[in-house]
Amino acid sequence: MSPAEIRQLARQAKAAMTDDERRLCSETLSRRLLAHPALQQARTLLLYCPLPDEPDIRPVIETLNRDTTKTVLLPRVVSDTAMELRRYNGYDSLTKGTFGIMEPTGELFTDTATVDIAIVPGMAFDRQGHRIGRGRGYYDRLLPLLTQAHRIGIAFPCQLFTSLTIQPNDVPMHEIIY
Repeated sequence: MSPAEIRQLARQAKAAMTDDERRLCSETLSRRLLAHPALQQARTLLLYCPLPDEPDIRPVIETLNRDTTKTVLLPRVVSDTAMELRRYNGYDSLTKGTFGIMEPTGELFTDTATVDIAIVPGMAFDRQGHRIGRGRGYYDRLLPLLTQAHRIGIAFPCQLFTSLTIQPNDVPMHEIIY
């Protein structure tokens, strides 16, 4: 199947989830993330503000942000092709950005080689760590800059596929939590 066909199947599967299923899955995923040894040891972490159809990891962001030994970063779309990283300074510091995504207004973060963990959303994943995003390639351009980051894809179980057709510029995850 093509990436567009996979995206459509994933969209349909996520749309079929009830609000309770989405909430319970998000709570389970958040607990798994917070218990992950790499996340506990990490000092600089990239997460994301979820869209309504993505796993809601806002409790993870808030928990990590309260830990003064950690730096929490979120992406901000700055053009049709690029995202930048900004420090997260609490939910009140977010503004609605491109695509309706809540984005940080904190200090610009450019030391990408020091990011320890990147928690990455996607439309579909497979067990080999391959990921299909929403189709604009933002993460495919950002992730190669995070040279030391352990990349963790996060998804609802319905977003996990047996195998995905990947493109040369696709950046695989080190693991998927679903």
